[in-house]
Amino acid sequence: MAQRRSLMHSQQQSWTDDLPLCHLSGVGAVANSVYGPDGKSTQAHPNEDGHFRFRGEDGCYLYGVFNGFEGSAVANFVSQRLPAELLLGQLNASHSDADVRRLLLQAFDVVEKSYFETIDDALAEKANLQSQLPEGVPMHQLSPQNQKLLEKLDMLKQEVSGGATAVVALILNHKLYVANVGTNRALLCRSSSDGQNQVMEIGRAHTTDNEDELLRLSQLGLDSSRLRQAGLVAGQSSTRRIGDYRVKFNYTDIELLSTAKSKPIIAEPEIHVQSLEGVNGFLLLMSEGLIKALEAAHGPEQANQEIVAIVAAELAQQNSLEQAAQCAVERVRRLHHDAFASGRQRGPHCSRHEDMTLVVRTLSYALPDSALTPTQGGRIYPVSVPYSNSQSTSKTSVTLSLVMPSQGTLTNGTNTASTLDGGTPTGQSPTATLQSTNTNTHTQSSSSSSGDGSLFRQRGRQAAQPDETGRVPPYVDFTQFYKLWGGEHCES
Repeated sequence: MAQRRSLMHSQQQSWTDDLPLCHLSGVGAVANSVYGPDGKSTQAHPNEDGHFRFRGEDGCYLYGVFNGFEGSAVANFVSQRLPAELLLGQLNASHSDADVRRLLLQAFDVVEKSYFETIDDALAEKANLQSQLPEGVPMHQLSPQNQKLLEKLDMLKQEVSGGATAVVALILNHKLYVANVGTNRALLCRSSSDGQNQVMEIGRAHTTDNEDELLRLSQLGLDSSRLRQAGLVAGQSSTRRIGDYRVKFNYTDIELLSTAKSKPIIAEPEIHVQSLEGVNGFLLLMSEGLIKALEAAHGPEQANQEIVAIVAAELAQQNSLEQAAQCAVERVRRLHHDAFASGRQRGPHCSRHEDMTLVVRTLSYALPDSALTPTQGGRIYPVSVPYSNSQSTSKTSVTLSLVMPSQGTLTNGTNTASTLDGGTPTGQSPTATLQSTNTNTHTQSSSSSSGDGSLFRQRGRQAAQPDETGRVPPYVDFTQFYKLWGGEHCES
C-alpha cells in the first residue's frame, strides 16, 4: 500500500514540473472549519481541494479548481494529470472550437480512466480480503486474525474511495472555454467604461436542481421526482463527478440509481465558450466550499455579485494578485464566521464550512500600483445601509464597501496620485456595489462607485489631530448619501 502511494506521488511530481505558472492569476485557499459553542474553529479534516494555473504555448492558458470529497486523492491526481493531457503539445492556436471541445472531453475521459488504473491493485486486494471474511459476523465476534483483516480492509476502502468535482478554464485565441463537472463555479466579470460590472455565471451546477441534469437522468430510466426529493446522490449533491468508483461501477447496488440503463453519474464536462475580445475584467474559478460559505452567510440571491465586489475591492487594495485572491477568501471566511457568531437568522446555517479555493485571472484589468497598499493605510470599511421593507422587489441591495485612500491620496475631492494605464485614479474604488437587477439567471449587473471624490471631506495633507476624547474628524461625509437613500426608499 505504501509502495503504491509512493509510486503515484513520484509520477504526479513529474507530470507538470516543466509547465510555467501563469503570473496573470492569483490563488487563495482556506481549509475547512467547524465552529464550537465558543466561536473557536477547528479543522475537521485535511484539505481536499486542488487547483492549477499554467501558461502554455501559443498564448494558451489553463486554470482549474477541484473540490475533493472523502479524501484528496482524486483532486490531487486530476490537478496533476489534466494539465499534462492538454498543455504538452496537444493544443495550439490553429485549433477550432470543435477541436478544443474534443480535446477537453478526451482529457477528462483519459484522466478518470488513468485514476481508476492506479487503484486497480487496491480494488483487487480489497475484493480478496472481503472474500476471506465471514459474512454477517459482528466485529467483536471475529477472531483476532479476521479483525486484522477487517482493519486492513477499512484502510483499503479509504484509499480507493472518494472523488472530485472540477471547473477548468482554458484561454486560447482570445476565447474562454469553461469545462464544468459538478458543483464548482466560474464567473466572468466585465467592467465597462460607465462603471457597470456585468457578472456572468458560466454554466450551471450539476445537481438535482438542474432540470437538464434531471432530464438526462430520467432518460436513463431514473425517477426524476425521487432524485429531486432526495437532493443528494450517493452522499453528494453533484450528479457529475470524477472518480468515486463505488458510484461508477456499483451503481446498481444503490437504490436510487439501481434502475439506470447505463452509468448515471459521469465525468463528462459541460463545455461553454465565450469570446474575450475587448473584455476588461476578470475571471473567477471557485470551489463549492467557497460558494456555500458565502451563500450560508448572506443567502444565495446575491452571492455572485458579492464575491465579485469582494475581489474587486482586494484588487484595488493589494499589490499582487496572490494577495488579492488570498485576502478575498479570508474575507469570505470572516463573513461566514461573523454570521455564525451573530446568532441571527443566518447563524444556524454557518456552523461549519468546507475547504475554499479561489483562482482569479485578470483580463486587461487595470491594477493599482503600490501607492495603495495595506502598509500605507488603504483599508476597506463597510457601509451601513438603512433597512426599508418598501424596497422594490425588482432590485436587491448588496453589501457596500468603500476603499479609503492613504493619507494625501485625495485632496479637496481631487485625486492627486498617479493614474493607471486605463485612466483610473489609484484612489478610486470599483467596489461599492449598490444594486443588481435579477432579470437573467446567469447574467447580472451591478453599479460601481464613480470615484469622483464627492464623498470625501476636504482634508489637508497633514494627519488629523485627535480631540480631547481621542477621536479625529471623519474622513467621509455621508449626508448626501443618506438624503439620496431616504428619497428613494422612505415611504414618506
